[in-house]
Order: sequence, then C-alpha cells, then structure tokens
Amino acid sequence: MVVILGTPNAESSRLYGLTVTEGDPSWAGVLAGANLNLPVYHITEPEIKAQIDPDIYEDQVGLTEIVLDTCEILEALNHVRNGDA
Repeated sequence: MVVILGTPNAESSRLYGLTVTEGDPSWAGVLAGANLNLPVYHITEPEIKAQIDPDIYEDQVGLTEIVLDTCEILEALNHVRNGDA
C-alpha cells in the first residue's frame, strides 16, 4: 500500500506524511502513536506522475501542478521519508 497525497503546500504534506508513517504528530486523532510506516508520495512527484496516463494527469492535475510550490512539497516529503521531518 502506498499513500498518494494531493496536498497544496509543504506544511500540510509534512503533516499528512508524518501521520501515515509515524502516526498523528498532534496526538489528537485516532492515529496518535500508530506507526503505520506507509510509503507516502505527492501526486506531482516524477515517479508517480510517470505511472499515470499523460492525458488523464493533465486533465486532473495539470493546472494544479502549475500553481503549487512542488519543490517545497517534494522536499518536505523527502524529509518525512528520510526520517528527518
């Protein structure tokens, strides 16, 4: 199982990424302390984008990808995956 995010910014990507890997970092939800260790990616990451039909990707994600700060989002998720978030 892999988690694919469509989050709009780096902070929300980090928060959701931590939630599905290490458990809810706020300790307020049902995943508090639940270390799921699920791999997490953003829909705009090249390795995910490459697996989607280009026409469908353009129709569903293309415009959104243009306005997102994808560099910051990908950096945040890289930190989550490396355990240094």
